[in-house]
Amino acid sequence: MITALYLAHLNPVTNAHVEIISELKKKADIVKVMPVVFKDGNREVNSKSFPFNFETRKKMLVSIFGDSIQITDDYAFFAPFKKYLPPLLTPKSWKLRKQILRGVEGEFFSYTGDKIEGYMLKFYGLKPKIGERKSLSATSVKEKLYDAVLNEKSSWKEDVPEKIAKIIEEDWNVVEKFAKSEDMTTRVVGMKFPKEGYDRKTSS
Repeated sequence: MITALYLAHLNPVTNAHVEIISELKKKADIVKVMPVVFKDGNREVNSKSFPFNFETRKKMLVSIFGDSIQITDDYAFFAPFKKYLPPLLTPKSWKLRKQILRGVEGEFFSYTGDKIEGYMLKFYGLKPKIGERKSLSATSVKEKLYDAVLNEKSSWKEDVPEKIAKIIEEDWNVVEKFAKSEDMTTRVVGMKFPKEGYDRKTSS
């Protein structure tokens, strides 16, 4: 029994994500997909970089793959996020590894299209397989979504499956909210985190 671990933002789920997961299903018996989640207590923290909450992203994945994949929130960071830094040296970062491997039995590997992320996964013993980086990114799709709000012209629907486009449209108030807001995230060691003390009013 081989399990493929896919840790990603998936915010939103794009055509590239669907292609990657479909490829992983051919290489593993179980595909465990973990959209990254940031939490302050029991409440998820969202931002301009991470607009859609876990449940919405799970709904996107289920609309395409049904129950053929496992979707969990085990890739979760809990505030204060600075306790995860520096990576490898903090107990919190190793606790995160245990969360990621929760319920995983037998052989496993993790997938990434990023070489730097691959090194980190290797250091944590997550047995990464580095795939070809896809040209389409969730960041570029988010920018197109925000353009649709601010400029009314955007080709974002070309970058996501039709079923996911409908879910995004159903949650369009989230896109509108974050399109006009400041990006309250900070990048540390190649990873984006919500800024500490993030305004609770903009969190889900």
